[in-house]
Amino acid sequence: MSKSTVAVLRTSPKSVLADYHKLMNLAGYQTVLDKQAETALKINISWHFFFPGSSTTPWQLEGVIRTLKQDGFAPARIHGCHNRTVVVDAHLGEQENKQINVLQAHGLANVHLYEGEEWINVHEAVGDLSAKFLCLNQVFPKGFFIPKRFIGENIIHLPTVKTHIFTTTTGAMKNAFGGLLNERRHWTHSVIHETLVDLLMIQKHIHRGLFAVMDGTFAGDGPGPRCMTPYVKNILLASSDQVAIDAIAAKLMGFDPLSIKYIRLAHEQGLGCGDPKEIEIVGDLEAARENWKFIGPYKKMTFASRMQHRIYWGPLKKPLEWTLKTVLAPWSYIASVVYHDSFWYPLFAKHKMNKALSSEWGRLFHNWETVRADEQGFADVGQSAPKLERSGWRVFLRSFKVLMTCLKEAPEFAARKRRRSA
Repeated sequence: MSKSTVAVLRTSPKSVLADYHKLMNLAGYQTVLDKQAETALKINISWHFFFPGSSTTPWQLEGVIRTLKQDGFAPARIHGCHNRTVVVDAHLGEQENKQINVLQAHGLANVHLYEGEEWINVHEAVGDLSAKFLCLNQVFPKGFFIPKRFIGENIIHLPTVKTHIFTTTTGAMKNAFGGLLNERRHWTHSVIHETLVDLLMIQKHIHRGLFAVMDGTFAGDGPGPRCMTPYVKNILLASSDQVAIDAIAAKLMGFDPLSIKYIRLAHEQGLGCGDPKEIEIVGDLEAARENWKFIGPYKKMTFASRMQHRIYWGPLKKPLEWTLKTVLAPWSYIASVVYHDSFWYPLFAKHKMNKALSSEWGRLFHNWETVRADEQGFADVGQSAPKLERSGWRVFLRSFKVLMTCLKEAPEFAARKRRRSA
């Protein structure tokens, strides 16, 4: 295996835009991405409500777009890219996380993959490669569908540094999950690690260029990707090796990367490097040696995360998991929205994110619409105190609209509608 490179930089609001340009070039992105091809910016929305560390930050998106334009990538061939999840409203999320503000300011196209895009069977897209899948042939015997537009496109993943209740950590590899799998991707949760490896095989086959830029200005610890404790860490990472960037992010959080199954499996399959000793770090070597000593997602689990583990890997697997592959599956979507959006966020989010909101990054997010950037970053992040506007009753009531959208877009119901119309 050739030496993999991960760029790591320490940053601040004053220099963040210049730092993103330096970061991406240190990681050699121009040798990986084809300027003549379409470039998809795969935005991460782990929660439609704003929560520090959970979703792609506006300065992350701004920094990547400015870098691409500065280095000669044509804006007409760059677009934002969103998937849909039955428990996460991407349209609400791109507004609440201020991602749509950035795309519109740069005049870029904004693609929602489930709206008017053609999807094709994976066997048609990758051919004999599917014989190497670790699990997806068993989960989907007839194959599954992937977006046709991805074939031949560059893709830049835009994850954040955080923990995850299914995979310990989540980053570049997990960011492909929503975009590449069809609406029944929850069928893979019990084999999630193997699924991420199969998806990386697909990506390396279909994309013209594959790159990841990870934002660790905020980083989330605990039962992520939602109910976390966010910390200000002021770190940026980038790499063309999806396994290596996830490994270094895991190491920063305080975990042994090769003890995390999806990283180890991908490393063993030769899809990238998961061993930090074999990864070349460029940029800020001191920052890359930090150990944040995160406790991880399993020591302080929420009621919802404990139940999910019992369903996919514990005593509830036999009596309940089968329902998630039938028309009964929407019960789980309802339970997730009610717990996370109607209960946890209104009651606990404000307390959890108070310290992060009072940081310079919190003020920058709060004042995003009015602050002005120079070539380096944001010298002034605004003076107004950050406020969590969607807390308490406001977010509680808004969660019911999310619940209605969740039921309307449930794939089990959508499939029945398609059969009727046909």
